[in-house]
Amino acid sequence: MPKPLIFFSHDGGVDDYLSILLLMSMEHVDVIGIAVTPADCYIEPAVGATRKILDLMGRSEVTVAAAAVRGVNPFPRQFRRASFSIDLFPILNERDEIRAPLATETGQEFIVRTLREAREPVVFLETGPLTALAAALDLAPDIESKIKELVWMGGALNAPGNIDPVIEGGQDVSAEWNVYWDPFSAERIWRTNIPIVMTPLDVTNTMMLNRDFVLRLAKQRRHPISDLAGLCYSLVMNQVYYMWDVLTTGYIGRPDLYTLKEWETEIVTTGPSQGRTKVTRGGRKVRAVDSVEKERFFKYVLEQWQR
Repeated sequence: MPKPLIFFSHDGGVDDYLSILLLMSMEHVDVIGIAVTPADCYIEPAVGATRKILDLMGRSEVTVAAAAVRGVNPFPRQFRRASFSIDLFPILNERDEIRAPLATETGQEFIVRTLREAREPVVFLETGPLTALAAALDLAPDIESKIKELVWMGGALNAPGNIDPVIEGGQDVSAEWNVYWDPFSAERIWRTNIPIVMTPLDVTNTMMLNRDFVLRLAKQRRHPISDLAGLCYSLVMNQVYYMWDVLTTGYIGRPDLYTLKEWETEIVTTGPSQGRTKVTRGGRKVRAVDSVEKERFFKYVLEQWQR
C-alpha cells in the first residue's frame, strides 16, 4: 500500500530542526520535499542545516528549497541566530559535501512543481508562517486540489498570543508569531477550501520543554538523532520554551494521541490585533488540537529518536 505523501515547510527555528528529526523517523509516510521560509532564521544556514540533517538520517534523496518570501513583521534577530549555531554543529559537519539536493527554483515554485507531480493529494505540514504556501497558491491556484490537509503550528484561539507588546510597539497580546510575521498570507489560506488542522498556543502552552524530558533524552545520546536533538534543546534550556513544532509534527505520526475541536475563526490583518486568529461566529471552520496525551507523546518522541 502506498505511503501517505507529506510536504514539509518550516522556518528554521530550533524546534523546526527537531521536527525534521521526528518527521524523517516516521516509516509510514513519504516526505516528498522540504521548503524553508526565512522567518525565524537566516536562510542560508537554515537550508544548510536542513540538508545536513537529511544526510545524517540517511534521507539524502529529499530535495530542499529556499522560499523567496518576506513577512511584514520580522522576527527579532536574537530569535533567528540559532540557525548559524545548528548549521555548525560538529555532528552535522563530518562530511565535506552535502548530498541532499538543493532545488534551483524558489521554495514557492518548488511547492508548485512537487504538488503537481504528486501521485495523490498531499498533507502539507507547516511549522512556520503560511507565506510560502500562499505564494505557491498565487502562482498556481490549481494546486489547492492537490492538498489533502494543512497541518499547521500557528494561532492562539482562546489563549494570549506570544507577541511582546514592548518590542512590537502598539500591538496587544493576541497574536501568535507565525501569524503575526505575515497575517495577509494566513488570511489568504483562510480563503481556500483546504481542510486545516492547527496546533494553537492554547495547547502548546501546556507542553513546556522540561528538564526531565531532556535528561531522558540524554540517556540515549548513543543514538545520533537523540544526540542531535539534545544539542538543539541545549540552546534553549535557558528560557521558557514550548514544544510548538514537535507537537504539531507528532500529529502526523500519532493522531490517536490528540483530540481536536472545531472552531469558526478569522484572521485579523490590521490594527493592534494584527495577526490574531479570532474565534468568530460564522467564520472559517478549522479543527484545532485541543489536548494531547502528554506522557504517551513524550514516550513516542523518545522512541522515534532511538532509530
